[in-house]
Amino acid sequence: MNPRVFEILSETKRLAQQYRRLTGKPLGVTGEVAEFEAARLLGLDLAAAREAGYDATEQAQGITRKLQIKGRCLLAGCKPGQRLGGIRFDHPWDAALMLLLDENLDAVEIYEADRASLEGALAEPGSKARNERGALAVSKFKQIGHVRWRKPV
Repeated sequence: MNPRVFEILSETKRLAQQYRRLTGKPLGVTGEVAEFEAARLLGLDLAAAREAGYDATEQAQGITRKLQIKGRCLLAGCKPGQRLGGIRFDHPWDAALMLLLDENLDAVEIYEADRASLEGALAEPGSKARNERGALAVSKFKQIGHVRWRKPV
């Protein structure tokens, strides 16, 4: 990753923390931070801005995999049932990554779930948020996915 981008993201994280302290609201940079953290930690190649269906690619056994990246900042004491942004299936991609970030927007865990498992989970009857908006609960993503990376203790 370009060192200047890393500097900018570090400053953005600092500003986002200040903004949350002052307003009690997120600044709205979680998605961008999650994409760059995933690229940095897993060695992914980020897609061009606004690439339809996926955010990054990776080479695995000679095959290029397309990955959606979803980030969620989980503050200490947050309510259970936190949801991810919408997962869409109208373009090709292979798997999705869920980055869980702490209050400093630092990555804590990265989970991966394949497209078929996510489609099945989002098709289950029940929640309007899940079925119509593709907003899967963090706990459900953990259940159907597997850990790709965890912050060392």
